[in-house]
Amino acid sequence: MQGDMMSLAVPLISMLAAGLFAGFAAGIFGIGGGFVVVPALFIVLPLLGGTHDAIAHVAIGTSAATIIVTSIRSLLAHAKRGAVEFEILRTWAPWIILGDGVGVLLAGHVDGKVLTMIFAIGVFCMSLNFLVPKLGGKVISDTMPGGIARVGIAGGLGTFSALLGIGGGTIAIMVMTLCGRSIHRAIATASGIGTLIAIPSAIGFALIGLKETGLPWGSLGYVNVPATLAIASMSVLTAPLGVAAAHNLPAHILKRVFGVYLVIIAVIMLKNALKM
Repeated sequence: MQGDMMSLAVPLISMLAAGLFAGFAAGIFGIGGGFVVVPALFIVLPLLGGTHDAIAHVAIGTSAATIIVTSIRSLLAHAKRGAVEFEILRTWAPWIILGDGVGVLLAGHVDGKVLTMIFAIGVFCMSLNFLVPKLGGKVISDTMPGGIARVGIAGGLGTFSALLGIGGGTIAIMVMTLCGRSIHRAIATASGIGTLIAIPSAIGFALIGLKETGLPWGSLGYVNVPATLAIASMSVLTAPLGVAAAHNLPAHILKRVFGVYLVIIAVIMLKNALKM
């Protein structure tokens, strides 16, 4: 009995710690916390059983579920500071949700190793926008994309984010800063995009994984319920702290910190993929 409790205590403590970090990251970077949660779950979920291939899908599905709580908490904190552009959220929402559905369906047909490789490569490419001054400081327009461009970018954002189990904040921040928004307003608005992506993603991953075998203990389809509850309960505590830090840090420092963070995550996930 004592051994069973100890075996559950380690993943529980790890999930609670990941939740604290994810909440802070969501607030400071507007990313929903997926770039923290997914790597953490790759380490923790094997302690709950499950096959290697299932772990990748459950990590991404569970990350989406935790982002629902984290992104909403972050959005509300940013909104209190008047930094959220709700018009962007309103006009982008239909296409993001549509792309999100496509991403969930695609994820159901991709094996765990490929899914992890996609995550690592995608994150590394995103980091360049914030680490290379000529890219990160470039402004190509003073208005947000409309028409077909909006459909393509928002739909692609939803698809890519669903595949990675992230809130889509990184891509959204890139688009908004390229279109003349400050890094602070971009981060604030991106936290709302995380909510739009996370809800349908979590539902979709739970449904497509219902008949799957070899899932970690406590999983509902590709969503692990204990991990979701543990991470979400902690993230709501630290998301406002991240928001406060984001609004107090100079923009150029915030961009560099974000870029370095993404490179570290990309390397960790690439190593995980090569071991599978």
